[in-house]
Amino acid sequence: MTAVIEVEQLRKEYRRRRGRRTMAVDGLDLSVPEGGVFGFLGPNGSGKTTTIRCLLGLVSATSGRTALFGEWGKQARPTAIRNVGAIVETPALFPTMTARENLVLLGAIDGIGRRRVAESLEVVGLAERADEKVRKYSLGMRQRLGLAAALLKDPALLVLDEPVNGLDPAGIRETRELLRRFGQEGRTVFLSSHLLTEVEHTCDRVAIID
Repeated sequence: MTAVIEVEQLRKEYRRRRGRRTMAVDGLDLSVPEGGVFGFLGPNGSGKTTTIRCLLGLVSATSGRTALFGEWGKQARPTAIRNVGAIVETPALFPTMTARENLVLLGAIDGIGRRRVAESLEVVGLAERADEKVRKYSLGMRQRLGLAAALLKDPALLVLDEPVNGLDPAGIRETRELLRRFGQEGRTVFLSSHLLTEVEHTCDRVAIID
């Protein structure tokens, strides 16, 4: 089975003030096969978000290497990232703009039109409130809007960092069903979570980091 994500001996160390250092990830090996929902489970502070940031090229690893779709190294990352949609921590949105305006602006970067914006809003259940300003949204609604943004490119790989944060029980259930459906459609969903029950209910496979 083809590996969509590969990590070899990933190590990330942050330098702090006065020469102090913090080891965020130390010698991680990981292989995520194509298709389905893959859980990346670990307590807060275990290095999940740092691993995701290294995968997406948001930070540079201290050592080790990562690959997306079999493409290794920084030079291949811009091409591979075109097939990736991601939520990393809390989605960054413009609060004085509507949900639709936010997505139209993001979509314009990749030449994505309004039809795809409307489809993404419909998928996450925000179509009826798409023209409200984001500042009026609850945290759970902002999480859904972040998921809609991740879907804009119709990606083969979704990388989601704690996507159910702030959702009420009904929203969590709907998100679970949505993510499982994406996996059944042939997408690969890489789901980072500190919640064992969430991974149990949603994922086909799991890796544990501590």
